[in-house]
Amino acid sequence: MTLLKLPTATAPSARPNARIRTRRGRANRRPRGLIAVTGLFFALLYLPIAVVALFSFNSQKSLTVFDGFSLRWYRAFVHDDVLIASLGTSLRISLVAMAGSVLLGVALALGLVRSRTRLGSMAGLIMLVPLITPEIVTGVASMLLFKGVGVPLSTGTVMLAEITFSISYVTVILRSRVAALNPEVEEAAMDLGATRWQAVRLVTLPALLPAVLAAAVLIFALVFDDFVLAYFTTGVDPQPLSVRIYSAIRFGVQPTINAVGTLMLAGSIALIALALFIPRLFGRRGGLDILSGE
Repeated sequence: MTLLKLPTATAPSARPNARIRTRRGRANRRPRGLIAVTGLFFALLYLPIAVVALFSFNSQKSLTVFDGFSLRWYRAFVHDDVLIASLGTSLRISLVAMAGSVLLGVALALGLVRSRTRLGSMAGLIMLVPLITPEIVTGVASMLLFKGVGVPLSTGTVMLAEITFSISYVTVILRSRVAALNPEVEEAAMDLGATRWQAVRLVTLPALLPAVLAAAVLIFALVFDDFVLAYFTTGVDPQPLSVRIYSAIRFGVQPTINAVGTLMLAGSIALIALALFIPRLFGRRGGLDILSGE
C-alpha cells in the first residue's frame, strides 16, 4: 500500500519583506543635501538680523567688536527727539492705514462676493494687480499722481498711498471668508424683520470678526515697516521711522540704528504672532488659514 505524499506548505520567504523594509527606509531617509541647502538659506537670511540684534546691546560704539551687553543705545534712542517723533509718525500712519484699508476692504470683499456680474469678476482680477506689481512702481506712480494734482507731499499723502496699497491684502484675506458664509443666515434675519444693513451688521460682520482682526494686525505690521512707498510719498518733516533710518545710515551706521531695528523687528514679530493667535480666541482654526484665505 503506497502512501500519497501531499505537498507541504513552505514558509514564506523573508527576503521580499526585507526588500520592502529597505525601500521604505530609503524613501524615509532625509536627503542630507536638501537639509544643508535649507540650513544655509536660513543662515544667510537670519544671520545678519541676529548680528544687528546682538550689536544693539554692545556696550561700545564699535560695530565690529562686541565688548559686552548694555542698554546704552536703547537709552540713546529713547532720548533722541527726532527718532521718537518719527516713531510717532509711523504709528499714526499705520493706525490710519489699518482703519481705512480694513473698512474699504471689508466692503469691497462683500461686494465682490455678492456681485454676479462680469464687472464684479473683472474687479476681482484687478484687485490682484497691486499684489504682483513691484512696490517701487506703485511708489513712483503715487508720487507722480500727487504732484500732478498739486497735492504737496506730507504725512497725509503717505496715509493715502498706504491705504490704497493695503486694500488688496484685506480684500484677498476676507474674500474667501465671505464666500464661505451661508447667505441663508442673512435671509433668515431679514425674514425676521431685519433690514439689509442690520443683517450685515448683526450677522455677517460678527462672523467675519476674527478674519477682520487678523487682517488689521497684519496691515498695521506691513505699513509700519514699509519703506518704499513711504519714501516716495513722504514730505520733508516729519518723516516715518523707516525713511528717517535710511536718511541716517547714509552718513554712517550708528549703534542707535541697531537698537531701533531690533525694536521694529520685535514689534513686527509680536504683531504677526497676534494675527495668527486671534482666530484661536474665537474658537476658529489657525490664523495661517485665515491669512492664506483658505
